[in-house]
Amino acid sequence: MSVSTEFQSPSIENLDPKEYIIIKNAKVNNLKSLSVAIPRNKLVVITGLSGSGKSSLAFDTLFAEGQRMYVESLSSYARQFLGRMEKPDVEYIKGVSPAIAIQQKASTKNPRSTVGTTTEIYDYLKLLFSRIGKTISPVSGDEVKHHTVTDVVDFIHTFEEGEKVMISCPLQQMNGRTMLKEMELLLQKGFTRVLVDGDAYFVEDLVSAPSLPKGSYQILIDRISIQKEDEDNHFRIADSVQTAFYEGHGECLITIPGKEKKTFTDRFELDGMSFELPSVNFFSFNNPYGACKRCEGFGSVLGLDPDLIIPDKSLSVYEGAIAPWRGESSGKWLEPLIKKGIYFDFPIHRAYEDLDEAQKELIWTGNSYFQGLNDFFADLETKTHKIQYRVMLSRFRGKTTCPDCRGTRLRKDASYVKINGKSITDIVLLPIEKAFDFFKHIELTEAEHKVANRLLKEILNRLEYIDKVGLGYLTLNRLTSSLSGGEYQRIKLATSLGSALVGSMYILDEPSIGLHPRDTDRLIEVLKALRDMGNTVIVVEHEEKVMKAADQIIDIGPDAGVLGGELVFQGDLTELMIKGNTYTARYLKGEEKIQNKAQNRKFRDTIIVKGARENNLKNLTVKFPLNTLTCVTGVSGSGKSTLIKKVLYPALGKTLGTVIDETGKFDKLDGSYKKITQIEFVDQNPIGKSSRSNPVTYVKAYDAIRTLYSDQTLAKQRGYKPAFFSFNVDGGRCEACQGEGTVTVEMQFMADIHLTCESCKGKRFKNEILDIKYHDKDIADVLDMTIDEAMEFFKGKTQIINKLQPLQEVGLGYIGMGQSSNTLSGGEAQRVKLASFLGKGGTKPGDHILFIFDEPTTGLHFHDIRKLLHSINALIDQGHSVIIIEHNTEVIKAADWVIDLGPEGGEKGGFVTFEGTPEALMETEDNYTGKYLRESFI
Repeated sequence: MSVSTEFQSPSIENLDPKEYIIIKNAKVNNLKSLSVAIPRNKLVVITGLSGSGKSSLAFDTLFAEGQRMYVESLSSYARQFLGRMEKPDVEYIKGVSPAIAIQQKASTKNPRSTVGTTTEIYDYLKLLFSRIGKTISPVSGDEVKHHTVTDVVDFIHTFEEGEKVMISCPLQQMNGRTMLKEMELLLQKGFTRVLVDGDAYFVEDLVSAPSLPKGSYQILIDRISIQKEDEDNHFRIADSVQTAFYEGHGECLITIPGKEKKTFTDRFELDGMSFELPSVNFFSFNNPYGACKRCEGFGSVLGLDPDLIIPDKSLSVYEGAIAPWRGESSGKWLEPLIKKGIYFDFPIHRAYEDLDEAQKELIWTGNSYFQGLNDFFADLETKTHKIQYRVMLSRFRGKTTCPDCRGTRLRKDASYVKINGKSITDIVLLPIEKAFDFFKHIELTEAEHKVANRLLKEILNRLEYIDKVGLGYLTLNRLTSSLSGGEYQRIKLATSLGSALVGSMYILDEPSIGLHPRDTDRLIEVLKALRDMGNTVIVVEHEEKVMKAADQIIDIGPDAGVLGGELVFQGDLTELMIKGNTYTARYLKGEEKIQNKAQNRKFRDTIIVKGARENNLKNLTVKFPLNTLTCVTGVSGSGKSTLIKKVLYPALGKTLGTVIDETGKFDKLDGSYKKITQIEFVDQNPIGKSSRSNPVTYVKAYDAIRTLYSDQTLAKQRGYKPAFFSFNVDGGRCEACQGEGTVTVEMQFMADIHLTCESCKGKRFKNEILDIKYHDKDIADVLDMTIDEAMEFFKGKTQIINKLQPLQEVGLGYIGMGQSSNTLSGGEAQRVKLASFLGKGGTKPGDHILFIFDEPTTGLHFHDIRKLLHSINALIDQGHSVIIIEHNTEVIKAADWVIDLGPEGGEKGGFVTFEGTPEALMETEDNYTGKYLRESFI
């Protein structure tokens, strides 16, 4: 079904660049001389089908030009490289502000990067704790203090004018020195008197005396009377105290004869323990001084993973529950347990999960009848000079939480420093919403407030924005690499807001990814706040709520790929609903709908997860039906990802022996899980990080294309094999760029620049290879085609068509055949993986694959969701099962079974609030998902 493109673009020639960002004749990627004027300081949504040209306009044109203009403002040294840097293919862009792009790329994989460091909150926390933190002794709970010269002087001045004061310190006798020698040294230093058990002696007399008196020796530093108004008197007392601390190795004794005797120390000690003085590096896990010594600041160590050692807990010891003892040689360790278990009453036929704790522990420790797993792995450690034993050890090792720092990465004594009873480790482990509440109500003295005021303002500002973008359930200790694309994007958004920039151009790529409809409202508030600060906010988005909140909507289309790239509508929501005849308008008006299923599928078999307790899950028991489409829903942070990614997927994967990820805490798997023969997690991670990887090679279609070209008459005459048509191996590829099509210029101070290869002009192949043609097209022309064009071009070539068709079915007909995988969005990468599974089609009879999808609607327009659901249902029709983590109401409506978690995020989540059909969910009161499902039917 095609849509009308009768939209008259307004004239942009006479518009003021101070009021508009003006783009004239953009031709980047599939854009067809697109001209548009984007109003400044407004919230503008760019929408359209997947592949219509939204990102080409927003990122490849607008942001690229903003970045280039910034780089041109750099030094002449930088600019010498930039003569060859290509500008976006556009006639001109006027009115560009400094550009900040927050894209939906996979987050950093750096194992040291956390939410706290990414948002810079942790930097402020380190400063705060090093400035006003109080060190509390873990023994007595008292504050550890060290005395300064000022403390001692202030104490002395609490006494009355004219009072006599004696300042002394213990005599530290060094090893190997006699007391007589110490007396001689004191004379040389200029000291005249010592105290022995409180009695004063002249040092000179003691040096010449036949014997020295027995007792405790102190150096008498000074005797002085207090004169509070005399400045010289102040200086003299301070100088004497300083000398006492130095000579007494940190101890100073003040005696007011007949009244007071007090010892001061400048050592940071209490309860017989010595403590470190807080400093910024003391709280830094990226610094050797502050990092936990055991895990070196990573928070986890490599240890034995019990879930890998005993993967299927429903088996008994006799049935082979202990994986490392299943082999022929290692089975000798099991024999004594099987044969002699009767002597110590060990139930070898009872399932491991039904054993009591003492019996489970016995398997590890052993006894006089058999050696346990601890001895077995200790024995393996002694044989690691042989590769087979190293390999065996690696199979049963996994990352485990560091026992010393409990995953907080910091040295243990950093947790002794507290503010209002909480240490920095307590704060980074709190959900952000609770940390925000703590700092909002923090109680400080006036002096502390003066020091901490600016720091607290920055911390509160950033915490508030993270909470506002719906991420209050995260902790500051959470690894950035464990965040979803949407979470990472919103973290970057909150950081930008915390920086309080104005006059900038923010370009965001679907910030609503991963947000429950309830949380989208809070995101919109944040976007409006960014706009109201004086910024232009441009959002590439499909979410209906965000479109309705926008000041202006720009619709690109009418279709995807070569059929897109045109401005099909520009205006506000009211105009779109009245005048618009685009896919977006038709779906918003309800003229077109995503097809709902005829009826819910019936099921008999289920997989049951019992006692899931990881993160915020509250001891859940959940059943997942097989041979159905199951949707796991709930507000952000309710526990969906934990249940599926941390518990179900690794637990099931370990029983199949295909997954080594750490499994979250749960009791047992039950039900028909043994019917599953394979488990596939289809996430949004890139299908290939190399620029050489592309969708066509991923679905194995390129092999058939290379064979076709090598079968051409001229290719046979020249002896060209299929490998000659590959840009990955020597032979036919251009050697100047190694088949890349581009040459990379390394820029030490900024991102590398990629330039078109001058030898092959971006074609990737040698000229003689391009002589081989099929229907007047060479292999480079084929790589330049879209999937849709290639389907038409290779009509009749069944082998190629069968591999390409699934890409078209999942709505990726617009992507280029040779398009680099690292240019695909997360949602596109996910659909390429889906197409790969659809393309295999011929799974063996009896195979039952469980597919898990993590928000597959990412980056999809309403029209594309239709195609996606068709493809997912095709998997179920092939006899497989599908579980989807999803917020999109259209997908939830199309499910056979819904599991809703909540009721809130973070600590208030982790409960199953609903299990059943979507129709039953709509009738449930006090359920956020049910409420938005009902609204979507209105």
